[in-house]
Amino acid sequence: MQRKNNILKTSRNGIAMIMAISVIVVVATIMALSLALTAQTSKQTTNLYLYEQSVLLSKSATEYTLLLIAQNPPCSDINTSFVQDSIYTIDIGVSYIYNTNADCLTNGGTLFTTVTTPSQDGSALIDVTVSVTDSSVTSEPIRYFRRTIQKL
Repeated sequence: MQRKNNILKTSRNGIAMIMAISVIVVVATIMALSLALTAQTSKQTTNLYLYEQSVLLSKSATEYTLLLIAQNPPCSDINTSFVQDSIYTIDIGVSYIYNTNADCLTNGGTLFTTVTTPSQDGSALIDVTVSVTDSSVTSEPIRYFRRTIQKL
C-alpha cells in the first residue's frame, strides 16, 4: 500500500492562490497608475490648448484694436471688453503717446505720456488680456497678457 501525501498537494494550491493574488494586485496597481496618468495628461492637453488659443486671440485683438484706432478720431477712448465663444474674456486698454496733442484731451482717450520730439509723436500702448475663467472648461484659471506699442 502506498501512502499519499496530502500536505504537499494543499501547499501547492495555496502557493498558486498567493501567486494569483499577487498578479492581480500588480495588474491593478499598473491600471490605477495608467488611469491617473491619462487623467493628468488630458488636463494638461486641455490647458495647453486653451493657453495657445489665448495667445492667438490676443494677437487678433491687437489687430482689431489697430482697426478701431484707424476708424475712430485720434486719441479716442477704445478701452473695451468682450466675450469670445462664451469661454474667453478679452479686455483691451489703449493709452496714447503724443507730443501734447489737444485731441487726446477732447476725445476722451488716455494719454500715457507726452514726448518732446516729433519723431516719437503718435504711438499707442495697447494692453490685451485674455482670460479663461469658465469652471466647466478648466479647473484653474488661464490668463494671458500682451502689451504692444504701435506707431500710428
